[in-house]
Amino acid sequence: MPVPRPSQKAVVSIVFVVAMFMTVLDSTIVNVALPSIASDYHEAPSSVAGVNVGFLVSLAVFISAAGWLGDRFGVKRVFLFALAVFTAASALCGLAQDLPQLVGFRVLQGIGGGLLTPVGMAMMMRTYPPAERMRASRVLIIPTALAPSLGPIVGGLMVDHASWHWVFYMNVPVGVAALVFGALYLDERREPDTGPFDLPGFACAGLGLAATLYALTEGAQRGWTSPVILGTATGGVLLLVLLVVVESRNDQPMLDLRLLRDRLFLTSTMVTVTASAGFLGTVFVLPIMIQRARGLEATDSGLTTFPTAVGIVLATQLVARYYPKVGPRRLTAAGLAGVSLMIALLGFVGPDTSLWWVRADLFVTGLFLANVFMPSQTAAFATVPMPRMGNATTLFNVQRQLGAAVGVAVLGSVLAGVGIFTGTGAAARPNYTAYHWAFAAAAAMAAVGVVFALFTRDSDAAATMAPPADTGPDPASDPAPGTASGHDDRNAPGVDHRPRSTA
Repeated sequence: MPVPRPSQKAVVSIVFVVAMFMTVLDSTIVNVALPSIASDYHEAPSSVAGVNVGFLVSLAVFISAAGWLGDRFGVKRVFLFALAVFTAASALCGLAQDLPQLVGFRVLQGIGGGLLTPVGMAMMMRTYPPAERMRASRVLIIPTALAPSLGPIVGGLMVDHASWHWVFYMNVPVGVAALVFGALYLDERREPDTGPFDLPGFACAGLGLAATLYALTEGAQRGWTSPVILGTATGGVLLLVLLVVVESRNDQPMLDLRLLRDRLFLTSTMVTVTASAGFLGTVFVLPIMIQRARGLEATDSGLTTFPTAVGIVLATQLVARYYPKVGPRRLTAAGLAGVSLMIALLGFVGPDTSLWWVRADLFVTGLFLANVFMPSQTAAFATVPMPRMGNATTLFNVQRQLGAAVGVAVLGSVLAGVGIFTGTGAAARPNYTAYHWAFAAAAAMAAVGVVFALFTRDSDAAATMAPPADTGPDPASDPAPGTASGHDDRNAPGVDHRPRSTA
């Protein structure tokens, strides 16, 4: 008796959630291991920054090519290739014998990470029709909410009770299992009319994003007037300006900036960017305050930020129910206003404030964040045609990555400018004013997102607000015409070739 084939919606959800969880967890868990890595390799703590910078720069270079590669060679093939690269690089990172090897393997890991998220998101958006994307977002929110909070906890346990090598080894069995499952059950899909590779666009986007992200990430530590930071920031900005000129003259650009003319896509993306900047900037500052000012361990800071993830996961169940009735405009505006308020309240934290008060604040922050990330991501792609979905998910993730980097850069600069200690030597004391100003800056960035949210029109997102129709058997479980079989059968008899609306 043949084994029934699982629904394609279930297959895509499983492999993408696993891949997202691995990549997001990896970006936070490694921070905990850096001191141990420096000690093991007999390097100064500042010397191991390349472990993270190499990953970030590599990711920035390849994220811009993800959409084109998926459309040209097939999303299944590119996604599994990226997953294999990420998994193999994780094993190599654990086996690295010295710091240069580790940095090199982290660069390789960044290649896989840069391709995974945009291609995986494109698979999700193509598999789920607009009316069902909010339901899909309930699944997607799990890795994006839990992984950043679990990173410090899991990393601390690994480093304390095993070794930093297991921070990387833990990806291997999970990645291999996802690879096998995806190879067996994922359907292939490619866009037959993909244009030639846009080399000028790729060069401007990859190098411009890499230089800009490097400057934003390292500026606070090295100093914004440092020749290296000034040079990379200036070069990055000039390349991104050139990117706009180059891509506006290309009929089939690598980064389709014309998507920003779509009002719903633009406002939803900017809501996500500002929310990411404010929230991830806060998550960057909190562990510093808990460990440097309070003198606690990394595990303590991880347990303090974890309630945010709990709040997000719990609230998603409600958001998915009332999204069709309320719409993205009011949900995201109210959510961002709440996030801004809760982050601002962290400005009252002092040396004697109970960490349980901080945890309660972050739990409520998570409740509000669920009203931001899920509706904005669901609405963003409501009016994007299916052939441009790969470009849209790539551009969405590029901007989200920049938003996170801006948040960390701004708050890091505030901490450096004000100073996290007062006095010198034995008389040095924690300066909570620096953290208070940082939280105020984060709250302001989240508040800016309210303006973008209010410019969102619910009518544009109407396709995602309709209750899912009963369409019979799952259409996503069947190969799309001309894609799953690896050949184009658009001229086959009996196939309806009329374009389908995605709005």
